[in-house]
Amino acid sequence: MGKARKLLYPVSLLYGGIMRLRNNFYDRRLFDSHSFEVPVICVGNLSVGGTGKSPMVEYLITLLKDELKVATLSRGYKRSTSGFHLLSGQESAAETGDEPLQFKTKFPNVIVAVDEKRSRGINILLQLNMPPSVILLDDAFQHRKVSADLNILLTPYHNLYSDDLVLPAGNLREPVSGANRAQVIVVTKCPESLSEGERNKIREKLDIKQGQQLYFSKVLYGEQAVNQDSSVDIESFRNKEFCLVTGIANPAPLVNHLKDLDLKFEHLEFPDHHNFTSAELERINEQNLLLTTEKDYMRLKGEVDEAKLFYLPIKTAFLDDHTKFDQLIKSKAIKK
Repeated sequence: MGKARKLLYPVSLLYGGIMRLRNNFYDRRLFDSHSFEVPVICVGNLSVGGTGKSPMVEYLITLLKDELKVATLSRGYKRSTSGFHLLSGQESAAETGDEPLQFKTKFPNVIVAVDEKRSRGINILLQLNMPPSVILLDDAFQHRKVSADLNILLTPYHNLYSDDLVLPAGNLREPVSGANRAQVIVVTKCPESLSEGERNKIREKLDIKQGQQLYFSKVLYGEQAVNQDSSVDIESFRNKEFCLVTGIANPAPLVNHLKDLDLKFEHLEFPDHHNFTSAELERINEQNLLLTTEKDYMRLKGEVDEAKLFYLPIKTAFLDDHTKFDQLIKSKAIKK
């Protein structure tokens, strides 16, 4: 443990104790937790950012959207608005948050809403003229006022929650024991070659309980770089000077992927969900060719020359057969 962590550790003990007490009150039903008439599936994590929630939500949308009326509900992190908002797709990322706008842009027929109070948001969704038949909660594992029908907990291969500490000494929003609430745990961003022995070690480290299902997933990067008007083979960037712009929690996997493709680029790195300043946008706009993430594209479009702005799509893929996972999701998503 580093010196800074040692100094903050007593605060983490206090915060962790408060979170344990809070969870205990919910578990004993001393605090109210509400169920709803439609199935609610929650995707979340124990740590702060960077676990792959957005690709997982998009995986679930793709799995369910042809059979069910799907809605996603997020808080709309760092948005300038507050309260409930139903997205049309014409908003800016500043108004709605980048991830909800990404969902609505990619899946225009899916209901996408934001509300910092998830219970209120769900109730409003259920009052729509054409209400959803299943609701996907994005980043709501700690929002215990809602009793989800299925909790999917994500943890990245490179930073398992079992190796971390509670805030502020570490990055966990609550103690590791909170993982016991999840019915499904997915280790994300795994290497393709993850051996059976490594998987068993991870299972032991995460202390998977009886009744919990454990899966391993990877990130698949698109072969085409995309913007609003066109798409080009990412290989075509090889002989060009371009700038990679990222405002995500952990850009290292993307950076390594591009380097593996033997691409040469300048990297402008910003914090997760960063709201770009005028000076930063001016610097970005000076570049001849820009590549970014899909989430960052939602914040940069309309702010820089979109003819030279491209993003590289990603999606979640399981290392093994995902039939059992898909069947579980569909069984929970059908009408009660």
